[in-house]
Amino acid sequence: MRWSTGDFDLDFATGADAPVTLTAFTPAGAPPGPAATTPPLVEVQVLGHGRFPGSHRYSCTTVGARLRYTGHDLADGTLRLHQIDPVTGLHTTSVFAPSDGAVRTWTVLRAGEYPVVVQAVTSLVLGTFVNGDTTVDELDVLWGDNDWVAESRWHRAPLREVGLPAMDPAVHHHMNRARMAVTTRSSWSTGERLPTGLVAGPDTALAFQIEHNGAWHWELGEDRTGASLALLGPTDAEHQWSTTLAPGEMFTSVPAAFTLARDADDPVSAALARLTAHRRALTAATGTAGLSGPLPVVFNDYMNTLMGDPTAAKILPLAEAAARAGADYYCIDAGWYDDDDGGWWDAVGEWEESRSRFPDGLGAVLTAIRELGMTPGIWLEPEVVGVRSKIADTLPADAFFQRGGHRVVEHGRYQLDLRHPAARAHLDAVVDRLVGMGIGFFKLDYNIMPGPGTDTGGLAPGAGLLEHCRAYLDWLDAVLARHPGLLVENCASGGMRADYATLSRLHLQSTSDQQDPLLYPAIAAATPASILPEQAGHWGYAQPEMGTEESAFTLVAGLTGRLYLSGHLARMGDEQLALVATAVAAHRELLPHNAAAVPSWPLGLDHRGPWQAFALHTEAATVVTVWRLPGAPDALELALPSLRGEHVTCDQVFPAPGTPGIGEWSTAWNAADGALRIAADVPAPTARVLRLTRSA
Repeated sequence: MRWSTGDFDLDFATGADAPVTLTAFTPAGAPPGPAATTPPLVEVQVLGHGRFPGSHRYSCTTVGARLRYTGHDLADGTLRLHQIDPVTGLHTTSVFAPSDGAVRTWTVLRAGEYPVVVQAVTSLVLGTFVNGDTTVDELDVLWGDNDWVAESRWHRAPLREVGLPAMDPAVHHHMNRARMAVTTRSSWSTGERLPTGLVAGPDTALAFQIEHNGAWHWELGEDRTGASLALLGPTDAEHQWSTTLAPGEMFTSVPAAFTLARDADDPVSAALARLTAHRRALTAATGTAGLSGPLPVVFNDYMNTLMGDPTAAKILPLAEAAARAGADYYCIDAGWYDDDDGGWWDAVGEWEESRSRFPDGLGAVLTAIRELGMTPGIWLEPEVVGVRSKIADTLPADAFFQRGGHRVVEHGRYQLDLRHPAARAHLDAVVDRLVGMGIGFFKLDYNIMPGPGTDTGGLAPGAGLLEHCRAYLDWLDAVLARHPGLLVENCASGGMRADYATLSRLHLQSTSDQQDPLLYPAIAAATPASILPEQAGHWGYAQPEMGTEESAFTLVAGLTGRLYLSGHLARMGDEQLALVATAVAAHRELLPHNAAAVPSWPLGLDHRGPWQAFALHTEAATVVTVWRLPGAPDALELALPSLRGEHVTCDQVFPAPGTPGIGEWSTAWNAADGALRIAADVPAPTARVLRLTRSA
């Protein structure tokens, strides 16, 4: 059968003696390639049934091979394909939902007459994603490492070099057991790797993302006719996850999305452009697009500024300077509740204001911020309770993560279990009280990773974690429903939980805790591969001791994302603060462009080097952000194939030409090659935001 989303055609094969397979995934209307023999659409690892042959991979499951088609249905444009395993009676439903530029998918299991213990289930198995004549030898894989203050480090390598050695399956009588596997564990969904990846051929790229705020796994393997991709949530082997389904009981896997670009000059950028459109569709209801009016600029007093030591005396002059610079929101960051002179880490949990820090009360500071024309915000780490907090003794023991009857402790904190009504009621009371005081913005942080999960209720630890992660999303939904118009930032030690289960709900993502401005460009340049530009909160923390070029360098990253302003603005002279205000104004001008643009990487997504760059494209303009770091040559050529053959005008958006203390960059456009040549006769570090518009 063939099902079309309008953007793509999906061909499925069914048979009385074989499971359903996805045999073709092509742009809508494209001629079908040669018939492909592909792996089962669903793989389910069930205790007592296992795999055949055995391997590390989530393929060749005995249950997956036994599944047989029983029917399908279409409702609201969504396809549901039903299968059954005749031995266990387990029913599977593969759900495919169209989205802008992509397809969203997940698997629903329902136990039959007998109980089953599920150890892993795929959300998708895809064995066809390149032209029919492309072999595994020609395929590259792209993945992103993601560590604290070193986020969005992309790599590209041939599949043959990163896990799929060449072999002869005809000689060995079964397929390759090897795999290229990418996994994130525990509750930091992006604490090790990004949930976005690509498989690229010579002129084709498949892009995908797993949309879950906890543990997940994806892997590439090689079957008899080519490579295959499996996308999963938590598993038994990697995450201590399993679930027992009683007769008639159901389980739904984590959702994932996939898309394809074919016959493109830059297939990687083209595929990620489609994934960008899908992310905007996800955020349309409650995310960034759900805000009324223009996207606001937030000043946060933490990074390279108060660093968790806010007081009324420090905040008020900063707030006045932030208002002069043009900020719309002022966020009071960590430490506002601490009366213990720096012991704020392991005493969190009550979220009551500190009297020593705010002698006239926190409310007086919030009022002062509002009188300056800004909306007040505050930092909150809702899921944790410090080991020295009174809340640790007043909430029930099973309101916290536990293992073997003991509370899980990580870095001086306990982890709340939001499945428990007492934990949720506590957080609801905190949020509602703060909103009642006039808070209009929350920076929701999350700085621990409490192991594989919780076994409260007799569950496997990974199953307890999965249920908590889903309960956290449900709590967020309820908060936003109670307080429409509330702006919420997603943060977890910077970008350690930057997934689209969470970001489909929240408005702003902190991209890093990186404090060195020289190390931020590589993070900012690569971020649009996994986060929407209009959600990517890049710190701009210019300081009074910086020169004009250095200040501009630190501000540039935020202009083509979401400028997340910080720095000791109150100590700046008028000319220095004017530069910050100019950056805010330029950012505000670019925001409509950022919120509609799709990204590309003229130097390559996996580029490492002293020049860094990325571009954001709309029909009206291409905006390019370029950083020159120490050690870079003074000239650079950027490939912009989407503008090849066009006559364009290039103007410098920021810093404005003629700004005192700013040197000259020169640009030259080569229409025939679609290349922008840049010459920067300015000592590094230096950076610019350039805009290219088509001219007659």
